[in-house]
Amino acid sequence: MRPYLAQIKSSLQLMGRDRSMLFFSYVFPLVFFFLFAQLFDGRQSAAAMAQVISMVLIIGILGNGFFGAGMRAIQDRETNVLRRFKVAPISAAPIIVASLVSGLVAFLPSVFLFFFFAATIYRMPLPHNLFSIVVFVSIGVIAFRAMGMIIAAVVNSAQEGSVLTQILYLPMLFLSGATFPLSIMPIWVQTIAQFMPATYLYQGTQAIMIGGQGVLANLVAVFALLITLAVALIVGTKLFRWEKEEKISGTAKLWILAVLAPFFIMGVYQARTKQNIEQAKILARAAARNRSVLFQNARIFVGNGTVIPDGAVLVRNGKVAQVFTAPANTKSLDADVVDAAGKTLIPGLIDLHVHIGAPGGVYRDIAKYADPNAPKRRLAAYLYSGITAVRSTGDWLNQSLNLRAEIESGKYLGAQFFACGPLFTAEGGHPTELLKVLPESLRKEGEEQFLRVPKSPEQARRMVDDLKHAGVDCIKGVLDAGNENWGRFNRLDTKIYDAVIAEAIRDGLPSVTHTGSAADVKDAADADTSSVEHGSMVDLIPDSTFSEMKRKGIAYDPTVSVFEAMVDMRTGNPELLNRSLLQQAAPADLLESTRAVVQKENKTDPERFNGLMNRVNKNLLNAYKSDVMLIAGSDAGNMLVIHGPTVQHEMELWVKAGIPAAVALQAATYNAAKILRADDRIGSIQPGRDANLVLLDGDPVKDISNTEHIYSVMFRGERIDRSELLKQDQ
Repeated sequence: MRPYLAQIKSSLQLMGRDRSMLFFSYVFPLVFFFLFAQLFDGRQSAAAMAQVISMVLIIGILGNGFFGAGMRAIQDRETNVLRRFKVAPISAAPIIVASLVSGLVAFLPSVFLFFFFAATIYRMPLPHNLFSIVVFVSIGVIAFRAMGMIIAAVVNSAQEGSVLTQILYLPMLFLSGATFPLSIMPIWVQTIAQFMPATYLYQGTQAIMIGGQGVLANLVAVFALLITLAVALIVGTKLFRWEKEEKISGTAKLWILAVLAPFFIMGVYQARTKQNIEQAKILARAAARNRSVLFQNARIFVGNGTVIPDGAVLVRNGKVAQVFTAPANTKSLDADVVDAAGKTLIPGLIDLHVHIGAPGGVYRDIAKYADPNAPKRRLAAYLYSGITAVRSTGDWLNQSLNLRAEIESGKYLGAQFFACGPLFTAEGGHPTELLKVLPESLRKEGEEQFLRVPKSPEQARRMVDDLKHAGVDCIKGVLDAGNENWGRFNRLDTKIYDAVIAEAIRDGLPSVTHTGSAADVKDAADADTSSVEHGSMVDLIPDSTFSEMKRKGIAYDPTVSVFEAMVDMRTGNPELLNRSLLQQAAPADLLESTRAVVQKENKTDPERFNGLMNRVNKNLLNAYKSDVMLIAGSDAGNMLVIHGPTVQHEMELWVKAGIPAAVALQAATYNAAKILRADDRIGSIQPGRDANLVLLDGDPVKDISNTEHIYSVMFRGERIDRSELLKQDQ
């Protein structure tokens, strides 16, 4: 042990006198630190500074390892410094270990300098997991210094060392993410990067700093670096040469491959799974969501009925930080400024009634119905259209939970997804008829994933509890016996239905109820459901029922869109498919084939359906006059209600029926969030809420159609590139 300590002490003393070492260890990295900090607008967010520190750390570690250890060892051999140690005498191991330890001791102060300047100049708070960062960086430093010592061991001259160093150093520098974000590179370049040790070092540092992870969450990278360190120490000691006259064969350079072998194995694995590529995308998204943006000179529809005629909204770290009732002083805010003069800023819209597994139209190619990426693409279409959250009210359970998890992770960019889970209905009740058109194998899966058909109140309660444990966001019951025009169904026993709703309340879950008549609405209100979906298409709902709903805080979701679509389908009217925003958001082949089917439909006289639409609109108006909470859902996924700008059209139908535009907007934002029990996060533009924002051209309160005139969309603080949103699966 004494030779090791003596050599470490000697190395540290020599390093302290080496001006070039001090320059490249401290001055040089700090130059890059301040350069990148200005380039990435470090004052705007902690994530930007975390990215800057990660980049500078990797640049420093690569230089420290390849040049500070490797080239320095070659120079010591070339200038006969090592020959003196040989005479001492001393073995190779203390010299190599001393190089690793002294390099680490020299590098660590620069790490703390980066955090010091980031905190004092750029206002970045110190990360809570600073210890994990220091540990991970320390492992990286000694591993890369060990790689540098291997280079010194296998080359015969400084010239050879320089060539081999550049061959390793430059690809790692430019492809690891240290100089250019990995997520913006082509997939094939990202795949190549998975074979490089620096990639794992950079992504691990990013994951700890931006993702808030610890060292244990990056054990694979740590393990690979430690294996590399061990192999490099063994091989470096074996091949160590004291004098420049001692030559080594050209094949000895293959020992570099042995050192890099763990990363070759990891690269093959990552090329197949793409896990690191997905992780890089998630971290890049997290960084983008932490930028600071100021919407200046905007008309602001807050969501709760308040309108600020000319104000500003500051977004920081993915949240609304401040709302100004007048234009803000931009100089003190350190934010990107978006001039919103003449525009209206509204909360992200919410569609509370969708079926994400159904397309809303027909495909010529049957294989399109089984496309596993279709539901994700539909959520992207919603986000493209300014709808930042949707609630599924009937889809396959596992698909819904997996889809929600993928969106929440940041792997895929789409509207936030809330899942009600399978529908509680009677045997032979709606929507069991939909499963009859499926093949036998899918029909059985549908019965398990799409429906719950309890035979008793006790069984119903157990089923609700099971769905609660599965993680659903709400519970849906069906009360609908149908009618002579649209078909008859068995109706769920009210005792079983009441047990479903009561258990949902006990489990702390909101509930929704599909209704088809005034009697259904009355039973739903008596059971204390959270919201009534559709209302009644066959008769008018009594004022007494609406009064009860008002008293209990039960919301009303009329889904006028689906009734209009039913009429248009029966009358052969494809006009719904001609809306500009829908044509931008929906798949072109779906629109084309659906239009062809509608135009072939046997056309029924539209006046035959006047009574239906009058009842639907009258029930909506009566609910509004009774001061019942209104919420907006479209029933997208049904024929002609194609995923995309669904809520915008729903609100247009409301306004045509006599509902004020401001009321419709509140129903699709603030009220919707309350029913989701997420109003502390979404649905309004208030400090602390998620920065889900839509900037519109024009004033939607004056003309509700302006909700389709989208200037920009922000989701959780990320300014969405809408032109790329629908290309994520390409």
